[in-house]
Amino acid sequence: MALRPQLDLVPAYHFTEQSCTIKLDQNESPFELPDHLQEALFERLKGVALNRYPELNAHSLRKHLAEYLNWSPDGMVISGGSNILIQALVVAAGLGQQVLTVKPSFSVYSLEANILGTDLVEIPLEEDFSLPKNQLIERLKRGKGVFFLANPAAPTANLFEKADIIELAEAAKDNWLMVIDEAYHQFSKTDYSFLIKDYPHIVCLRTFSKAFGLGGVRLGYALMADKVAEQVQKTVLPFSISGLQLAIGEFMLEHQDLIRQNLELILQERERLYQNLGQIKKIKAYPSQANFFLLRVPDAASLYKGMLEHSICIRRQDHLPLLEGCVRVSVGKPEENDAFLSALSKLLG
Repeated sequence: MALRPQLDLVPAYHFTEQSCTIKLDQNESPFELPDHLQEALFERLKGVALNRYPELNAHSLRKHLAEYLNWSPDGMVISGGSNILIQALVVAAGLGQQVLTVKPSFSVYSLEANILGTDLVEIPLEEDFSLPKNQLIERLKRGKGVFFLANPAAPTANLFEKADIIELAEAAKDNWLMVIDEAYHQFSKTDYSFLIKDYPHIVCLRTFSKAFGLGGVRLGYALMADKVAEQVQKTVLPFSISGLQLAIGEFMLEHQDLIRQNLELILQERERLYQNLGQIKKIKAYPSQANFFLLRVPDAASLYKGMLEHSICIRRQDHLPLLEGCVRVSVGKPEENDAFLSALSKLLG
């Protein structure tokens, strides 16, 4: 067969799907659309011509996003999920060069580098999950390619120092495309797109899956300088976003009050969870700037199994560097968080 033998060495993306009443394992929004908005959305979707190809480059959605973000529609690229954009950015700037990131971090960066046969460099975070700034700067000065940095970070949920990010942007400006993955930025109320004006090699990667609550739709976008977007767009396959996806994205942008309401509830629940977790002596709850918590527990495997027995899904992270004994737990609805805290007390009490 003509399959590339290198693929044998690439581990597939792994996620163990479980059937649980309470799902806290994928950092999703816990909120579905209210019934009246679901009905309005379904009416909107009736107007999508399923026999016709969608817009070539999501022109209408780019226009709506540009108004929402006060950004140039020519300075963004939209795709069917930010994972597809990660692949496109590796193709645009990493092939034949390097993909640089930290670890632990979002696994799709390394997955795409390995699938595409690009040289991958992963620098471990410091013990406190801060940036290994000096090591990164050294790499940036002697290499070239694409540099991925999630901020807020995943799976550690922390924010990196603004001064460090700017220093890295300065070091990367000659030979790197620097991608700041802002999938969780609404939960930290941060926005690094302001850097793009002075550092046109920066891309801010975002998603509709988290604060917008559209994980099942698959929509992502990236903000960048107009000239960079023109080139990156070439690496995204034509007609890769369906008319249904585009219509749903536009619909959600018209209902910002609901998004803000859900976001504030998640932030309130995050604070309440953190206060309650801090009272359980057998665990360490790390501060979170995202919609999930990283917890260090006595036995991650045992807690994962115990939670399944309570029909609660959480995510093990103990296979990752620096995260021995760790699990990751999404912030859910108030009643879901109460059930999780109750189960946690029983299992670790």
